[in-house]
Amino acid sequence: MSSLIRFLIVISCPMRIDNIFRLLAIFTFVFVSSVISHAQDSESDLAKKTQNPISDLISLPFQLNINAGIDNFSPGSGVTSADNTQWILNVQPVIPISLNEDWNLINRTILPVVYQPEMGPGFGDEFGLGDMTHSMFFSPKESGKLVFEEVVWGVGPVFEFPTATDSSLGAGSWGLGPTAVALTMPGKWVIGGLVSNVWSLDDKDVNFGVFQYFVNYNLSDGWYLTSAPINTVNWNADSSERWTVPLGMGFGKVHTFGKQPVNLSAHAYYNVEHPSLGADWQFRLQIQLLFPK
Repeated sequence: MSSLIRFLIVISCPMRIDNIFRLLAIFTFVFVSSVISHAQDSESDLAKKTQNPISDLISLPFQLNINAGIDNFSPGSGVTSADNTQWILNVQPVIPISLNEDWNLINRTILPVVYQPEMGPGFGDEFGLGDMTHSMFFSPKESGKLVFEEVVWGVGPVFEFPTATDSSLGAGSWGLGPTAVALTMPGKWVIGGLVSNVWSLDDKDVNFGVFQYFVNYNLSDGWYLTSAPINTVNWNADSSERWTVPLGMGFGKVHTFGKQPVNLSAHAYYNVEHPSLGADWQFRLQIQLLFPK
């Protein structure tokens, strides 16, 4: 438990870009220290469940996204080289609801807390809330007759709410669109993808898509390897400015602190494609509280 408390103290303090690798090192220490005690068999089962976005597992993830290597914009001279870092802490509860014998409704909310660095002269840094999104997946239960060929899937709407406290932290738009997820879990693998697109319902002219594929390989004692990059596209931008395409991987472990099972993971991704004012690197650290039935 002391390792978990130590990590929470670190991420709650103001941090500079030169602390990113120090933070990753501390997170790695949490992983190593957590396996000193004997892991329960259920931890491996929970690890696989956490990798299924539409499992019937209640969870509360706190996901810290660190977008590093962002350039500045200077009026008159355009993009200039810089090393800005954006911090986004996503609070994203997942609450499944059993509708009947055949169907689940999986509710996934993402509320971002954002630190936006100063992007150029006259653009001050900002800290506050970003726009909230809420996804609803109607998914057949694994034991139901609507799951074909061991593929689990879910479809439904995604909503966007203008909760951003500053225009630089979100689009400030009411939005709506479709979302879908599909995955398969052969042996120790969990492989799948999630896609969504949101259009604005007001005059903000938002047309924004997300595609996240995920490939997980589960080891013993709740450990796993993972690659789950979040690819994004702004369809309203110029063709050279639309896509953010990261490549990389991470690792994680499900461990029980006292009676509380927790999923810990760390990722690093390099953006092989990004807008001119986008980040070069993405780092992702997550603490996910699990509440199995």
